Amino acid sequence: MNKNHYAIIMAGGIGSRFWPISRSSHPKQFIDILGTGQTLIQNTYERFLKVCPKENIYVVTNESYTKLVKSQLPDMSDQQILTEPAMRNTAPCVAYGCFKIESLNPDAVIVVAPSDQQILDEDAFISAIERALQTAASHDCLITLGIKPSRPDTGYGYIQYTDHTINHDFHKVKTFTEKPTLEIAKTFIQSGDFLWNAGIFIWSAGAILKAFGQYLPEMHEIFADARPVYNTADERTHIHKAYQHCINISIDYGIMEKADNVYILPSDFGWSDLGTWASIYDLAEKDYVGNAVIPSEKVIMYDSSNCMVNVPGEKLVILQGMHDFIVVESNNTLLICPRDQEQNVKQVVADVKNKFGAKYI
Repeated sequence: MNKNHYAIIMAGGIGSRFWPISRSSHPKQFIDILGTGQTLIQNTYERFLKVCPKENIYVVTNESYTKLVKSQLPDMSDQQILTEPAMRNTAPCVAYGCFKIESLNPDAVIVVAPSDQQILDEDAFISAIERALQTAASHDCLITLGIKPSRPDTGYGYIQYTDHTINHDFHKVKTFTEKPTLEIAKTFIQSGDFLWNAGIFIWSAGAILKAFGQYLPEMHEIFADARPVYNTADERTHIHKAYQHCINISIDYGIMEKADNVYILPSDFGWSDLGTWASIYDLAEKDYVGNAVIPSEKVIMYDSSNCMVNVPGEKLVILQGMHDFIVVESNNTLLICPRDQEQNVKQVVADVKNKFGAKYI
């Protein structure tokens, strides 16, 4: 296994669209939300064990989730768990991880990925990552993986690519579009040169640090100044102070949409970003009338179809006359809403917080 290959797992989000199962104190990446016997972050970690040595895998997460990471990934050392004192989107997260790795190994080639994605074809995923790592090691480029779209989904970002390639299969990126309207998404699908943005990035340490210097110079300076303290006892204190000076910006907007050396690898490995209950419903096993029930031991349904049900395993639940609904119970909270209105869950969470405080959030 190549000692220059590294992985950064981003695990700092709160997953509010999966409320009430995903809470700010225990978000979705630490939950077995698919009923597989492993949490999402455990699945992600095990995938990357096939790509790089386990000591080369890092998790960046909110400070409050440190114990969760340690309990679910017990093989990780304290130096591999990078904690953020506040949410500042993905650019500071990526900068922290990549600067720290570069201080250990200037020849590092790094894959950065979210902790909460579903990958159905792991062999195809590993193959794509390894090809991208090899290309990033030999070219001055920033690589992202693009998923061949199966439908005009308005919940995903889209990336348009050109015919110009490196290593045959890596296409130069032309445009980024975030969550288009349905009509625009349909035109993207018809054009044939758009891919879903999977939010998985591959680059050499040198290429990404150079990009930070060019496109986010103030952030580059913040984490470059920390070089003397990386992998020392002073790292956490220094970084936590430095984070207060970081702007809130995504790596997509801060660098990927601006850089002129971005390439995309068209991929197909059964990907889902698990961003909504609809994505869980699509992946879950269903009965003959389209009901997906996790777990299903004590749920009885009469004259009900196409429902997404997730309730505590010990609770007896009877549903009658429910069609196309989401029914979720957790943490002394019950949510019932039409499946086509699940985009309102984030607003519901905000309303609950305003009315009852953080107790239920």
